[in-house]
Amino acid sequence: MDLKALYLCSYGLYVVSSKDDDKHNGQIANTVFQVTAEPPRIAVSLNKENLTHRYVSKSKVFTASILSTDAPMPFIGTWGFKSGRDIDKFKDANFKVGTTGARILLDHMLAYIEAEVEKAVDVGTHTLFIGKVVDCGVVSEGEPMTYAYYHQVKKGKTPEKAATYVKEERSSKQTRPEEEEKMPDGKKYKCTVCGYIYDPGKGDPDNDISPGTAFEALPADWVCPVCGVGKDQFEPVD
Repeated sequence: MDLKALYLCSYGLYVVSSKDDDKHNGQIANTVFQVTAEPPRIAVSLNKENLTHRYVSKSKVFTASILSTDAPMPFIGTWGFKSGRDIDKFKDANFKVGTTGARILLDHMLAYIEAEVEKAVDVGTHTLFIGKVVDCGVVSEGEPMTYAYYHQVKKGKTPEKAATYVKEERSSKQTRPEEEEKMPDGKKYKCTVCGYIYDPGKGDPDNDISPGTAFEALPADWVCPVCGVGKDQFEPVD
C-alpha cells in the first residue's frame, strides 16, 4: 500500500476554536469541509487527545477560521504545535466572540464559519464533528492557504496528532544519499516539538541563514522556522 497516494488529497488550513464555560482554545486543523448545502453543514476531524476536542465535545459548538497564505510559520507553530494546556493561545491574538460564544480568530484569516454540533462520529483516534452553520463571514481579501502550499512553500510539517499524519513522512524533495555526500560537514538537529530538522548543508535561507552554517553557529535568537521554539528545544540527530 502506497500511503503517498493520500498526499494528493486536497485540504485547506484552518484554526478551529471552541470553549468550556469561560475557557477558550483553538488549534490548526486541515480536515474542515462542507458536507451539505441545505441547510449548510460543515465537519471537522479532531484528535481525541487535543484540548479543543474536549471543548467541542462539552460545548457542542466550534468556529473555523480560514487561514491566509500570509500567515507566518511562528503563528502556525503556536496554533498547530503547542498545547492550550501549557499556554493561552488567545493572549496576544486578535479575535471576536461569535454568536455561539466561541472565539473567532482574526489574525491572518480570510473568513470564518460558526457551527453547532449535530452529530459526533467516533473514528478511532479522532472524532468527526458535524455541525450546522449558524453564522459565517468574510474578514479580508487574499488567498486561502492550502495544505499543499503549507508543505511546498512554507516547508511545514504535519503534527503527529493530525488526521492526515503519516509516520515517517517522505517526499520526492527529500535529500538523496548522493546529495548528502556533497553537503558540508555538520551535525543535523531535530526540533523536539514539531520534528523539523535543521540541516547545516541547507541552512535556513528564509531567515538569512546560509547553507554551511553549523547549528552551533546559529544566532542565539534563532527559532525553529516551523513552530517557533528556540534552539534549546533541539536535539542532535543520531
